[in-house]
Amino acid sequence: MLVYTTRRLLLIIPTLLIVSMIVFLTVRLLPGDIVDSIAKSAVLAGGGPVDREAIERVLGLDVPIYVQYARWLGDIVLHGDLGDSLRSGEPVAAKIGSRLAVTFELGLISIVMALLIGLPIGIYSAIRPDTIGDYLGRSVSITLIAIPSFWAATLVVLYPSIWWGWSPPMELIPFSEDPLGNLGQFIIPSFVTGMWMSGVGMRMTRTMMLEEMRKDHIRTAWAKGLGEGVVVTRHALKNALIPVISIIGLELPMLVAGAIIAEQIFALPGMGRLLLEALHGKDYTVISGVNLIIATAIVMSNLLVDLSYAYLDPRVRYS
Repeated sequence: MLVYTTRRLLLIIPTLLIVSMIVFLTVRLLPGDIVDSIAKSAVLAGGGPVDREAIERVLGLDVPIYVQYARWLGDIVLHGDLGDSLRSGEPVAAKIGSRLAVTFELGLISIVMALLIGLPIGIYSAIRPDTIGDYLGRSVSITLIAIPSFWAATLVVLYPSIWWGWSPPMELIPFSEDPLGNLGQFIIPSFVTGMWMSGVGMRMTRTMMLEEMRKDHIRTAWAKGLGEGVVVTRHALKNALIPVISIIGLELPMLVAGAIIAEQIFALPGMGRLLLEALHGKDYTVISGVNLIIATAIVMSNLLVDLSYAYLDPRVRYS
């Protein structure tokens, strides 16, 4: 286990290096650049002619792109510094740090809600196949998969305000000031964000549980007179959860994309909104920093998913 974990941790380094290169280069291929944006803003503000070369020199954009990348990567490796925002001059690490807790809370609650909804319904559908409850569960799962999260989020904000004069709070309620209000504010965005994951989890749990319940060791457990709860939880569920956990790991990038949409629609000041603001302002260092943090979180989450296999199934061994 230790050797496998060490090897996977070492593989994270080239993975993040490739991701950083792709993000760093791709964002600079977008039409226009931040120098054009700053020059346009200066002209609209009534300023005089703008010296583009001076702006590029101040922002460090007067050197070839590979030199810019080397400087940025060197600061991260040697000093743990993600650089400064090209717009505000504020350290990127500070900007991300102020938004990280919101995105983390949204993602955590989304995953918990998706599991709390998807797993029980999927298990029930598998142990009661072809019943009304099974048909309802499958219908719910297909509905959750089919509904686009951005459309559902828009309806949640729009229609309650028209029909009942209610809308979700548009200002963040700090957890330290009002824990219940904070959790209440995140419930709806988290449900919308985790809908697709919940639906997929239902379908996968039902499929794997049905397959597991037909195996010989399950028949043996029934023949020994064990109760349904023991058979399901001790003998079937752990084996059936391995593919489900794998799917959850693969769904994490989708969860990040959904979080960006939810933060924008529900006005949550998280990293998703920060990324959109940086893209709009072509703030290269902020875009690269946010993507690097997101990529690191996804890679580490997938590592935890892989390591959980040994707990769910003792037959799994890593070397």
